[in-house]
Order: sequence, then structure tokens, then C-alpha cells
Amino acid sequence: MKKIYLTAGLFLALASAFAQNKYTEEADKLFDSYQYVAAIDAYKQLAGSSKADVYVYKRIADSYYNIYNMEEASSWYAKAVEQDQDAETYYRYAQTLKSAGKYQEANAQMDKFSALMPNDQRAKAHLKNPNYIPALASMDKLFDLENVSINDATYSDFGPMLDNEGNVYFVSNRNTNNKKDKWIDQPYLDIYQATLQADGTLSEPVNVSELNSVYHDGPVTVSADGNTMFFARDGHSEGVYKKSKKSNSKIGQQGIYKATKVDGKWTNIQAVSFNSVDYSVSHPSLSKDGKTLYFASNMPGGLGDTDIWKVSVNGNSYGTPQNLGANVNSPEKEGFPFITEDNILYFSSTGRQGFGGLDIFKYDTASQAEAVNVGNPVNSKKDDFSFSLNSKYNTGFFASNREGSDDIYKAIPICKAQAIAQVQDSKTGNPIANAQVAILDQQGNQITSSNTDGQGNVGFPVECNTAYQFKVAKMNYETVTLPVPAIVSGSSTVKVAMEPTEVIITDSEVILKPIYFDFNKSNITAQGALELDKLVKVMEQYPSMVIFVKSHTDTKGSASYNLKLSDQRAQATVQYLISKGVDKNRISGKGFGFSEPKIDCGNNCTEEEDAQNRRSEFKIIK
Repeated sequence: MKKIYLTAGLFLALASAFAQNKYTEEADKLFDSYQYVAAIDAYKQLAGSSKADVYVYKRIADSYYNIYNMEEASSWYAKAVEQDQDAETYYRYAQTLKSAGKYQEANAQMDKFSALMPNDQRAKAHLKNPNYIPALASMDKLFDLENVSINDATYSDFGPMLDNEGNVYFVSNRNTNNKKDKWIDQPYLDIYQATLQADGTLSEPVNVSELNSVYHDGPVTVSADGNTMFFARDGHSEGVYKKSKKSNSKIGQQGIYKATKVDGKWTNIQAVSFNSVDYSVSHPSLSKDGKTLYFASNMPGGLGDTDIWKVSVNGNSYGTPQNLGANVNSPEKEGFPFITEDNILYFSSTGRQGFGGLDIFKYDTASQAEAVNVGNPVNSKKDDFSFSLNSKYNTGFFASNREGSDDIYKAIPICKAQAIAQVQDSKTGNPIANAQVAILDQQGNQITSSNTDGQGNVGFPVECNTAYQFKVAKMNYETVTLPVPAIVSGSSTVKVAMEPTEVIITDSEVILKPIYFDFNKSNITAQGALELDKLVKVMEQYPSMVIFVKSHTDTKGSASYNLKLSDQRAQATVQYLISKGVDKNRISGKGFGFSEPKIDCGNNCTEEEDAQNRRSEFKIIK
């Protein structure tokens, strides 16, 4: 049995395009009172007689569709569409074909649906992108899947929700002592609880007896502090129902109820004010701050069979329910909302482009952009629904009938993180393009490097919860190394302010400020050492660079004296650089006296011209 809870009072019976008649009267009573299993048997007796027509075929198909037996529904829809049908029948037939992986055949039915309903949201999506499956299948996966031990081999398990205390609540019809739901000929649903253990496994589930009635109960949502629960319950349990005029049966709608925890037990059960005998409200999910409750309902004012709504919560008072609109809801079925701590809404839908049946989607309530499919392996060509996610344990759960019955699966988020370097000039604040950014591990080993774009940005994919370093280099700037804090998920930007150096690097030389020596001496002064240290950094930054030092004097004194003095200064410079770690094979020097003046002013030089001629040059020879 698939998706009991969707059938049980939340999603109403589908209308028929053909008239009932006296031959189908008894079967129609069963169908109209949602007793689909019995209705199927009754219609099939007619299908084997001479009274069979497309109305009977369609009713059988709709009955199977309502209990989510897509394979049987598909075979009977195939018979029904041998004659012209209403638009929704073509849509439902397409859904059953997608559940079987028959996407081209499904597209043919969607073409018929779109021709009849061109302005429908589903038709527009189909006409815009009919062959969306390859792109959907190639999406980066967001989760890894694991099987869990709490599933019952025979019965349905779904609606899992992990609270902050490590309790996993879910619903199941495994309690064979319960009464049977005549609609689907299966036991009524109960709420169960298991515990997430240290090794990631789940304990043996137990029935939460104080919450369960003789009718359907669950699924649930629990507040962040673990003391408040909202859960769904069949209206029959509270004597809240209406009698069907057609079948004289009692129709109980689903409602939402609040409970509080006292001494470890759930008690003080109260109905919310927006329950109704005319429509269902179910699938509750409470926001982290406890102020907003999301739920599914077929109340008036929706866009389709059932929609996702939200309502404000203030103690035991509730606001007016608000529909989440067309970026979430469709003309079809939406259900099982779950709101995360960072306000991402997950929900299931049959009205959006998916792999087949129910697919799980996510919606950013902050940006309010249109909901997107979460892709495989969470979604399959079968029904995938009731997704939930707990950030404290970094663990999600959902249900799927991909193996035949509704089973619960664990979803482990695949962490995708990006570290972004935003590089700018420390003095002007302008972005620095083409800066080389290397990302290093904690031991300082380079992983990879890349250059910044025109906006000074460059990003690197990184592992979550792992710290890194950025090393940023750019000609004519001081090299910067900064820590990159561990990223939990998403992206993180590290702003890098680079100090312009007073070193100018050209194709042929490294230009420093003048290297001053004391008069008639060749030893390195403190000012000279400061400038030469800049050259050391440049040579560290460019490990293949080879420098030739040329020392020059002014014209005062003899040529031989100035040649000897300049050579001594060149060699002193070379020795200083070697003492700072520069390989001796990368540095050499020679004095040139006043043989190569920068300003050829002879013996008539001004003090300013003499100063310009007294210089050291650092030529790049490799």
C-alpha cells in the first residue's frame, strides 16, 4: 500500500468526466466514500461484463491512482484513453508512465494535456522544456543514501522526523491489532519512535501510545527545545466528521493537534483552531523559532488538489493561514512540507517536473525563487516524499516506495563548500586582477592556485569543516598569507588587502630605493639592509629569478678608486643577500665606478645629478 496518508482524507477523490449509471451505482458508492480497494473489486466485476465501458476503466484507473498503485493505474488508463478523455486523465496517465520510466510515452500524453489546458502551469512547464529528464539526471547529487533498520518488510513506514534530542518519529501501519481502514484495507497508522544511536544506527522503534488513537495518527513535528509537538490525526478520533450524502458514510478530515511533553510523556492534546470538517490540514512542520507552522491542506483558496500553507503561532493562538503561492504550489498535489533551521522548505509534489510520481523539491523562503527538484538519488521514478533534515546531526530522512512498499531512508548531506579570496589594494581599496592565489593546507602545502578575475575574486572548492590558508602574490605588492576558517557549508569569502611594495619589477630589473653607503665605506647600512630585504622577498616569490648587481659611483675621485669602491659595495651587497638565504648561484655583482653614469654630466655635475649617478642596479638576467 503506497502513501496511505495522502489518500486518507487529505487528497480527495478525482472527478470523472463520464456519467455514473445504475450498473455502477454500488461501485460508485464505494469510490465516493474513498473505499478504493473495495471499489476496484466492484468495478472489475463490471469490467468483465458486457456493461464495461471507458467510465469503468477510468474509475478503476483513478482508484489505483488514489492508492498510488501506478503500475495498475497505468494499464487501466491505457484502456480509458482509447476514447477522448478530460485533461486531468491525460496528466495522470503521464504520471503513471513516468513512474515506469516511459518518458517519451509520458510526453505524448502531456502533449494531449497541454493542448487541452495550454494556460495551466504544468502545461507551460512541459511546453517550455519537454525533455528535461537528462538535465535533471545529471545534477550534482546533494545527498548520499543509507538504508535504515526500522522498516517493516510488510507494512508502510514514512514521515520520519529527527528532533534535536536524537528521537526519530515516524508513522507506520504495522500495528496489526489496529482496526483496518476500509478505504485501503490496511491497519490505521500509528506514531512510532526510535533513537539515533552514536554509531548512526536506529534503535528498535516503539509505539508512542499516548499519541495514538484507533484511527490514523501522524506524521509529527517537534519544536527545537523538544517540548512541543504538532501532529496530524484523523477527525474520526475526535468525533469530527461529516456524513456523505452519496454513500451515507462518515467522512473524517485530517486535522492538526498540539501536544506538550510532561515528565517525558506527551500530553495536553489540543486541536488547532483552523481544523475543519470541510477540508483537511495535515503534515505539520514547525520553524526553528516556533512562530510559523507549515502544513498541507485542500482548504479553499489553494491552487490545486492540496497546497502548502503556513500560519503564525503564538502560544495557543494561530493567525490566518497563508498559501505559499505558485513558486511552491501547482494545480496538482503538494504535501509533506519540512522547514529547516535556515528556512529552506522541502516538500513533495506531483505537479512539477520530476522523475515520476511524487518528487521532493526545495524552496528558499528568503529568496522566494521557484522551487527546484533535489535530483537523484533522493528522487526516483517512483514516489519520494516526507523529507526532513536535522542540522545538529547533519542527517536527513525521507520515504520512498522505490523497492515496492513505503520505506524510510537516511539522507546524508554531501557538503559542498567554496573558499573565495577577494583581493584588493590596501591603500585604494580597488580590486586587484590577476593576483596569484594559492590555497594551502594547514601544513602549508600548496593544493592548487589560480588568478583573480577582474573583480579581484577567485574561488576554490574545499572540504567542509576543514581550515586552509590563502597565499596571495602579485608583482609590486607584498605577498600575503591569511587563514581560511573551516566552512560548514556553502561559501565563505576572505578579504585580502595587499600592501603595495616600493619595489618595482620590470622585464629587465628590480628597482629599489637608492642603497646608501657611508662615505668612503662599503659596509651595508640599516637603510640599505631594509631595501635589500625587499629584494630577498622578491627572489623568494620568484624562485627561478637570477640577479646581477651593478654598483656605480659619481665622478668625484679617481677612476681606479671609484672602480674599487663600487666593486666592494657590489660584493658587500651580494654577501648580504646570500646571508639572508639567497642561493649564491642566483646572485652576483660587479662595480662599474663612474664608467656608466645615469646622467652624463662629466665634472660639472650638480649634487642632484651626483646622487642619481651613485646607484645600485639589480638586473634580471634570468
